[in-house]
Amino acid sequence: MAYIKEDNMLQDLKGLVSIESVSGQPEGELPFGEGPHLALEYCLDLCSKLGFRTGRCENYMGYAEIGEGDKLMGILVHLDVVPAGPGWTVEPFDATIKGDRIYGRGVIDDKGPAIAAIYAMKELADSGKPLGKRVRIIFGCSEETGEWKDMEYYKAHEELPDFGFTPDADFPLIYAEKGILDLILRMPKAQSDLVSAEGGEAPNMVAGKCEAVYLDEDGMEHALMREGKSAHGSMPWLGENAIGLVMKEMKGRFAEFYNETIGQTYDGSLLNCKLSDEQSGDITINPGVIKMDEDWVYLALDIRYPISFTEEEVTRRITERVEPYGVEVHVAGGERSVFLDKDSEFIQGLLAAYREITNDDSEPMVMGGGTYARAMDNIVAFGPVFPGRECTEHQPDEYILIEDLYKAREIYRLAIERA
Repeated sequence: MAYIKEDNMLQDLKGLVSIESVSGQPEGELPFGEGPHLALEYCLDLCSKLGFRTGRCENYMGYAEIGEGDKLMGILVHLDVVPAGPGWTVEPFDATIKGDRIYGRGVIDDKGPAIAAIYAMKELADSGKPLGKRVRIIFGCSEETGEWKDMEYYKAHEELPDFGFTPDADFPLIYAEKGILDLILRMPKAQSDLVSAEGGEAPNMVAGKCEAVYLDEDGMEHALMREGKSAHGSMPWLGENAIGLVMKEMKGRFAEFYNETIGQTYDGSLLNCKLSDEQSGDITINPGVIKMDEDWVYLALDIRYPISFTEEEVTRRITERVEPYGVEVHVAGGERSVFLDKDSEFIQGLLAAYREITNDDSEPMVMGGGTYARAMDNIVAFGPVFPGRECTEHQPDEYILIEDLYKAREIYRLAIERA
């Protein structure tokens, strides 16, 4: 508990977590809805009270800054969260402290790290030490949707950092991220043998619940509902997909398509898309959402593919595999892969800060998760999850150890000071 300090950091985190900031449809002049806007206002107000210079990018996002100089270091965080989903044993938007943990949606992804970075900046500002640069924390409001219109607005209107990090992944450091591809597979309802189907909260979450009604060969209706276990879509092995559980028991043409091309796998093997490379490992494919309208059944796939492959090749392989079932494939979005030189002076400087605090010489890694490191040049993902810790982002009862949050803050303070 050596890093825990008597200050308002946890109280400020509780206030931020209490805002249900799920990014959604525009509401008037609020491009991502009221929740993310309230979270942005909360953080800008907090930073202003702490003595930072603040700025707003219309209602798309905002930033807060300390220091002086021509060089600009960026810390990219996001204030939006995924929906709470089922299975919580505590109130997801109440930041509950139990023992040595703090629970709540966003405490690790990404509100907790955002508050830790703010307090790291505050310590440096209060110290009076000249930094020789400006340090700007940039508050995104729509990271979890995958569209990143917030970052598009920032890049079009504001000064870009020369380098920086996003505290939205793992320690010691992520120097490469797989490509992300969002595909929508759709089958005509009339050909599906489905009456209704609904499951999953977001494409980048393992579906925690699914309900469906299907027709058997005699035209009789049968209802199924199954609960699985939510997890981040980039690590589907940590969850249990409720869509797959329902399809495994269901009959009919859509179920046949699903079970023969996806089934209980997440490695692309049934989709003729089992791809891998030495630098970044294996592809992962997560069927995150199923839904229907009057004409179509839709299945959303969240795909994380190795850096040596392309979006076009992945899409082609999957299209060729599913077309014989009468299924169409549409590209809903994607993000380029990230690959930086892990031996660069900047990355080695961040690693040195981590190693000084932890005495851990672990090497930097590649991951399938997608962070704001993809949004700008010379940005890497840096914490807050320490090696060996349980990954709870996008899961019910999301939590972070309180000591880990303060330790991450100390690492960020040292990294910012020395960068």
